[in-house]
Amino acid sequence: MTANAVQDAATIILLRDPAGPVPRVLMGRRADAASFMPAKYVFPGGVVSPEDKGVPMARPMSGICARRLTEEAGHLAPATLAAAAVRELWEETGLILGRPHRWLGTPPEAWRSFAATGHLPAPGGLRFVFRALTPPDRPRRFDARFFVANAAGLSGDPDDFSRAGDELSDLAWVPIEEARHRDLPFITSVVLAEVAAQLPDLAAPATVPFFRNDEAGSEFLRLAGDL
Repeated sequence: MTANAVQDAATIILLRDPAGPVPRVLMGRRADAASFMPAKYVFPGGVVSPEDKGVPMARPMSGICARRLTEEAGHLAPATLAAAAVRELWEETGLILGRPHRWLGTPPEAWRSFAATGHLPAPGGLRFVFRALTPPDRPRRFDARFFVANAAGLSGDPDDFSRAGDELSDLAWVPIEEARHRDLPFITSVVLAEVAAQLPDLAAPATVPFFRNDEAGSEFLRLAGDL
């Protein structure tokens, strides 16, 4: 991969009790030695894998979000981005956004541990709410799509992180007001504020914010789309 090449990424903002008096968001802390955003608190997420393409789904994404992703990421199918978000959630937290179902055939290597739980991914509750492009002066660049979902859609105990990988530590459901005061990357704080402003509504937003960074500078745009 060439220096500063942009990688597609998917991030999931999982909310617990979004309509309650104290909505909470799932966050974890990146390692001090991490090459990207070390020691920062972030949402689960990561780079889209080629093996995310064509993964069978128990429940597809909503129509408006799929259409918007098709318009904004034409080289990637919406289902591929949604699958990446579900897989990264599983790898980093051990939580399953899926439904009990037997896989047909042999799952791709990146999905074997998820498939072994007896679930298919179920991204039907994901909503595309934000897009951000890493500035060109960073050693690693991502074209990240952020999805929000209600933790009620999880299969299993939302407090069981026993199967989490080692990429994130201090995994916890953090009250949103408390999360604002943690050591967050700039873009994480922006996305968190956007999502919090919409609560308790987790529906697809009227427009999707896009924080674009390229050689010409930085812009905060709104991606239009028919509801």
